[in-house]
Amino acid sequence: MSLHDDAVLVLKGYDTDREDQKELRQTYLDHLAMHPDGMWKACGAGHLTASALVIDPERGRVLLTLHRKLQMWLQMGGHCEPQDSTLASAALREATEESGIAGLTLMPGGPVRLDRHPIPAPCHWHLDVQYAATAPAGATERISEESLDLRWFPYDEVAGVADASVVRLVERTRARLEQGQ
Repeated sequence: MSLHDDAVLVLKGYDTDREDQKELRQTYLDHLAMHPDGMWKACGAGHLTASALVIDPERGRVLLTLHRKLQMWLQMGGHCEPQDSTLASAALREATEESGIAGLTLMPGGPVRLDRHPIPAPCHWHLDVQYAATAPAGATERISEESLDLRWFPYDEVAGVADASVVRLVERTRARLEQGQ
């Protein structure tokens, strides 16, 4: 199965009760139907990306990266690569590379959220499929070349440093944790 096919299956199985997420899921599916190259950075109409919010639920905190190019505190994530066989593996690879933490585990239940955001030309959109990954006990982060900084933030401090999309991702991740998913 190709990464494109996996993305279609993941998105078709993405369950949400929020209308905005249902509409966004359909936007992603329409994009993939119209663009066989819609998984790749070279797709000028936009492309899917995979990210993961690294969390430490025992300590009530999340690890964010100060993105080198964007100068913003964000979850770990980025472009899919040819070696990625699934969206989940792409998100886990990105989270591991950018956090420097070995042994991350994606939370069960598939993606936590979808977030579509504009990016500079020549491409126009990132269609981000957002997961959450738990850090193992005693995990030590290591800054990658894509980051200016890495820092753990208590849940209630994220709104003071990150944009609304990261805040929504933290909120949805916490809700999933509380539901035991």
